[in-house]
Amino acid sequence: MIRIGVDAMGGDFAPDAAVSGAVLALKHLNADERIVLFGDQQRILEILARENANPTDFDIVHTSEVIEMGDHPSKAFAKKTDSSIVKGFMALAAGKIDGFASAGSTGAMMVGAFMVIKQIPGVIRPGIAGFIPVSESKLNVILDVGLNPDCRPDVLYQYGKLGSIYAQQVLGIDNPRVALLNIGEEEEKGNLVTKSAFEMMKDSTDYTFVGNVEGHHLFHDKKADVVVCDGFVGNVVLKEAEAFYHLLKKFSPENKFIERFNSENYGGTPVLGVNKPVIIAHGASSPVAIMNMIKQTREVIVSDLCEKIKQAFM
Repeated sequence: MIRIGVDAMGGDFAPDAAVSGAVLALKHLNADERIVLFGDQQRILEILARENANPTDFDIVHTSEVIEMGDHPSKAFAKKTDSSIVKGFMALAAGKIDGFASAGSTGAMMVGAFMVIKQIPGVIRPGIAGFIPVSESKLNVILDVGLNPDCRPDVLYQYGKLGSIYAQQVLGIDNPRVALLNIGEEEEKGNLVTKSAFEMMKDSTDYTFVGNVEGHHLFHDKKADVVVCDGFVGNVVLKEAEAFYHLLKKFSPENKFIERFNSENYGGTPVLGVNKPVIIAHGASSPVAIMNMIKQTREVIVSDLCEKIKQAFM
């Protein structure tokens, strides 16, 4: 039995969007896969009734508190012990669920990931992976997309390893090509960090490094399958891709490739480098985005991604 934990109280439109999204996700799960909702039981049951959903199809863990977006992450995590996020992480640590996903406070989710689940031994700094559509059927991985705005060269090197494992295990890409995002393709281009990272990556035996790529290489797969950058650059790229989608949607509303830039299609981003599956979604997630967040969590669980990363860093 696979048990997917969902923060029913997380997000700008929670609990309505979170519970409605869980109802949508249920249609895509197998009989041995179950959703566990963490949140106010009465409110969850009211929404399930409104959705004409059978409450026995879900497990509900009642919580009386919510970590709000404006709360200080670490203080709220320590103080609000009956919150949906805290109880979700405690259940994940205890093995009562196999993965935990939330559209709630990103800061609180990171506190839980680092303080409760903890990073995999050997991983210097976990990162958050994002996705870049390069065709109507293929995605590339980019990381980090916001967790670590400043990165040492050895952290960037490890992002290549983490991204390569994710691309193999979850996206099914054989021997992923890993590239470093830079201001030029030549080896000598870049700042001190990227130059040093290039020196480490070019001799890698952990993955297939194909060199530097520039911004105009991001939206096709001729160069790489995994693109490595620090969280500052990665977050800018991700936000620009979202803006790119909303702009082009006005001119070509039926284009299938453009629709792949809709972040709702992916739901959430995995935290790579922690001991168990943790998925973080956008605060403004709709029910469809929550559904895809749950599906993403399932994929990470089923692929045994965290164990594969542990083995690679032993």
